[in-house]
Amino acid sequence: MPANTPREGRRPTIRDVAARAGVSKSLVSLVYASPQSVSEARRQLVLSAAEELGFRPNQAARSLAAADGGFIGILVADMHNPVLADLVDAARISFAEQGQVALATTAAVPRGEDGDDPYDHPALELFGDLRPSGLLIVGSTPHADRLLRLAPGRPVVLASTIAPELPRAHTVRGHDWRGIHLLIQHLLELGHREIHHIAGPGDALSDLRAEAYRAAMTQAGLGSRIRVEPADYAVDPGRSAAQALLAGPNPPTAIVATNDLAAVGALAAVRSAGRRVAVTGYDGTFVAGLDQIDLTTIDPNNAEIGRIAARLFTRPGGAREILIEPRLVVRGSTRNP
Repeated sequence: MPANTPREGRRPTIRDVAARAGVSKSLVSLVYASPQSVSEARRQLVLSAAEELGFRPNQAARSLAAADGGFIGILVADMHNPVLADLVDAARISFAEQGQVALATTAAVPRGEDGDDPYDHPALELFGDLRPSGLLIVGSTPHADRLLRLAPGRPVVLASTIAPELPRAHTVRGHDWRGIHLLIQHLLELGHREIHHIAGPGDALSDLRAEAYRAAMTQAGLGSRIRVEPADYAVDPGRSAAQALLAGPNPPTAIVATNDLAAVGALAAVRSAGRRVAVTGYDGTFVAGLDQIDLTTIDPNNAEIGRIAARLFTRPGGAREILIEPRLVVRGSTRNP
């Protein structure tokens, strides 16, 4: 075994790097903690030794010793929702371009495990122990103010959600009110009047979309035809809600679902019933564009939401709430009335 080489199976330490480079342990620490304070020659000596040994700093240990862990924590409401995955991908790319490290985890327990307390506390406590320097909360999380304890006093940005309990946080989301109005206008132009809505689980974002639906219908003189069936942001609740609407006394000719996944469930219910009903989604996920789905939806520009949310950690000034313009994407689920 060459001199100053750690035993096989043992991870090389800062002491091994110091021995290989022939310098003090404190100098090696300085190279990683404050490289600008070390001469170029000595810094390269240490980095070369580290590369030979396969050494890398223990970020967890460094975060415990520092005021914060030097990374942005991304808390995702639902890992099963493709719109949130798209947004997180865009945010992580933007963080990397800014030279920032970001770590993501789900904030919630698996769906249906605990309706009263939705949070995965052991995972969140471990996340908090690493001391994130800021939090990006993605998607609708009930009682989002409970998450502040993970990074007390650190900046918080919300993406694709609404959290009235966090008035000081910056928010970046699509202009949902305008998006729902675009869908209703599209269906009206196709000749539909019996337009019903599959709502979300009652969080602030789904409530806003439901209210936008009511306002658009009332504005069109169709207030008496308003029907709202509660569901969730998932396929099975969307199917059940659509079945309830189809079984009602005035069944819909068109259904506006709160998101793409609920709309997929609605399409399944419509096809099983052998009915000709237009269905729209919301969020512009890749699922909507699949040939078998072919779903009319609203593209809120998730990539832009993710990019802007990431930038707010280094450029926090400006409006507390940033609304991104939505775009109507027309496909086969509504093309023929």
